[in-house]
Amino acid sequence: MTSLDQIIDDFSFLDEWEDRYRYVIELGKSLPEMPEALRTSENKVQGCASQVWLVTHTAGDPGNPVLTFEGESDAHIVRGLVAIALAIYSGKRASEIAKLDALEVFGKIGLIEHLSAQRANGLRSMVRRIKSEAEVRLAA
Repeated sequence: MTSLDQIIDDFSFLDEWEDRYRYVIELGKSLPEMPEALRTSENKVQGCASQVWLVTHTAGDPGNPVLTFEGESDAHIVRGLVAIALAIYSGKRASEIAKLDALEVFGKIGLIEHLSAQRANGLRSMVRRIKSEAEVRLAA
């Protein structure tokens, strides 16, 4: 998976939005495919126009575990947005995730203003879901 620093760096070299969209699609293609068995209604992110599934794994300290995520979408651009969100959040402690604002990162690389309203809402739903997963783990 591509690191967040690499993604931000790569975006800085892409001037045209068509090139940026192609890069988002490439990031999505680099995501490992999620097994069909994990594409359940329980793992589906509600509020996305496209289908998005998210699976959370925990490790370490039960009071503040490290969370890693698997994600999948049936739409190419959305799959790329999933890849970016996972680069932002996956591998971090629940307390870090609860404080991180992925939408700020998406804004910094200039993606938010170029997403359709439906995709932006879906992205917000995915971020809420990830942050909620972290908050649940912290409250346990």
